[in-house]
Amino acid sequence: MKRIAVLNVVGLCESLLGENTPAINSFLANRSKAVIEPAFPAVTCTAQSNYLTGQLPSAHGVVANGWYHREMAEVQFWKQSNHLVSAPKIWNDLRAEYGSKFTCAKLFWWYNMYASVDFSITPRPMYPADGRKVFDIYTHPLWLGEKLKSDLGDFPFPAFWGPAAGIDSPQFSSDAVSKWIAASARWVEEKHSPTLSLIYLPHLDYNLQRKGPNDPAIARDVCQIDTIVGELLEFFKQRDVEPLILSEYGITPVDRAIHLNRIFRKKNWIAIKTELGLELLDAGASKVFAVADHQIAHVYVNDLSLIEAVRETLEKVDGVQTVLGSKEKAAAGINHPRAGDLIAIA
Repeated sequence: MKRIAVLNVVGLCESLLGENTPAINSFLANRSKAVIEPAFPAVTCTAQSNYLTGQLPSAHGVVANGWYHREMAEVQFWKQSNHLVSAPKIWNDLRAEYGSKFTCAKLFWWYNMYASVDFSITPRPMYPADGRKVFDIYTHPLWLGEKLKSDLGDFPFPAFWGPAAGIDSPQFSSDAVSKWIAASARWVEEKHSPTLSLIYLPHLDYNLQRKGPNDPAIARDVCQIDTIVGELLEFFKQRDVEPLILSEYGITPVDRAIHLNRIFRKKNWIAIKTELGLELLDAGASKVFAVADHQIAHVYVNDLSLIEAVRETLEKVDGVQTVLGSKEKAAAGINHPRAGDLIAIA
């Protein structure tokens, strides 16, 4: 059985290939290249769910990186249970075909917790009862985490998640996260030789989002990820594993944000709660509110008598390109109960 390693180089697109990507260029020279139509919305959780299920959000339910949970009246982002992806995954199909001969390692792809794979590693803080947040990883099997940390050291969590992510610091280099993940992929391969390895390399994503694709700093990031990818390609070649490189989306320049909830507030559709002197959106008590995620905003209309007024308002907002209602959501493959009643596209 052919063994495959999928390297998910987030943010990589053809415009970044060139003198700074000798390893990737060499890999592509003797292989075919395909261009995908990006996931909609073009965000990590949706893109990965599309890849791993072969379905669109209408079927698998991952309508963004987060959404409004109507039954809890709460907005939640970056939840981690694989049960949120409500469609069969590629490893289910391959295991059904090949039986116990097939094994899968899911390394830092999202919705990793409780995925029915053989090996998984994902960032997961611990939350003790005293209110602290302690950086850690979650693994399956559970014993895998301590063995990994013993051999590789602690996962550089502050460089992965939060305001310092991807920034050079005295403690971590800017590419520390991708280096650690690459090392964990080699570790899992050497000890367990999975049939399918899914490897998430996030390094490009940080400055592409922070500074934009035209910033001179991006050239250094591209060089760094090319080095990491090149080392993995050579490693898997020696192990007779076929590599595949993919990306989730490309980053395009933007020059401003569109503040839909400020507009809704002026219309008295938003409910605001003051806590410790700070204003918080009370989603459950609001008539209308937006949950923005990069290129789109899910607009939830708790008072459905306002839906036409809301759509008319959105269509007049400078910077809103398109508004999707039920019919348009179905055509876009995102007609799911988790989605907003309307979706605004920047």
